[in-house]
Amino acid sequence: MTWRPELSRAVMLRHVRVRNVDLLLLPERMVVLRGGAGSVLRLCDGRREVREIVAELGERFPGAPVADEVPEFLTALRKEGWLR
Repeated sequence: MTWRPELSRAVMLRHVRVRNVDLLLLPERMVVLRGGAGSVLRLCDGRREVREIVAELGERFPGAPVADEVPEFLTALRKEGWLR
């Protein structure tokens, strides 16, 4: 997959320190991210390909099933229109 994901223009990623939670802020909507979703989305800067994101996360989280789960997660967010 040579796609270089980045957040759509209307989407913002925010971290709320008080609650230690990552949020996706969308027009008229807010999505609470769970687990490592915020870590994945912080790497979606439009410069890295999906394989590079997977490789970096694989180094950060050895043994985690990032190769299977991350591309699937990013594709789902793209279908929602949250990534481009």
